Amino acid sequence: MSLAGGVLTTASALSLTARSDDEPPLTIPRDPAREAARRELSKQMYHENEPSWFQRALDAFWNWVADLFNSASTVTPGGPLGLVVVILVVVAVLGALWWRLGTPRRQPTSSAALFDDRPRSAAEHRAAAEAHAVQGHWNQAVQERMRAIVRSLEERALLDVRPGRTADEAAAEAGRSLPAHTDRLRAAARDFDDVTYGGRTATRQAYQRIAELDRDLENSKPQLAGSTPSKAPNARQGAAE
Repeated sequence: MSLAGGVLTTASALSLTARSDDEPPLTIPRDPAREAARRELSKQMYHENEPSWFQRALDAFWNWVADLFNSASTVTPGGPLGLVVVILVVVAVLGALWWRLGTPRRQPTSSAALFDDRPRSAAEHRAAAEAHAVQGHWNQAVQERMRAIVRSLEERALLDVRPGRTADEAAAEAGRSLPAHTDRLRAAARDFDDVTYGGRTATRQAYQRIAELDRDLENSKPQLAGSTPSKAPNARQGAAE
């Protein structure tokens, strides 16, 4: 069998050799050959073991990180170990600063306006304040209740309607017609500024104080300019006697 196979193989080789001597070699033009090779190589069997696009992108990223690390380690005293120590020290310093200072808050350079651009009634501000209070959002509840106080005074013509008024200005102006509540008005304005511009957190007690002030102001009679207290005539009469 082996001998026969050898004979056949030899005969085939001789036959091919003979034909190659008699016939010109088979040649394929360049473009059809390139197209045939492209079709052959595009078959799935040649790409089964290739990495996915995600894996290739991930490999490229880690290669970039490794190159960056190697470049930085060459200029850092101690080489790679020194670079690791420097990174750990920087992270520790940043963590300590974050723990000590907390989340950065933007501090206002000046007092901002009490109201936004959309005007609302005192009742609307009170309703918004109560809704925030129910949810425990005390900052927003304090803000809306202070706005309700100022809007109510404007609706009663105790304050003129003036865009851009601050809480401090409103408290000072309202104190002239409601002198019995001057201190409480100023305290409410401070609470408003603290939670709105000072980065502080309001409490339930702060909201309850402002809500009580709002109710008391609703039942208070203003002191008109030029009027005198009722006890003044008695004092003058006693002095005259």
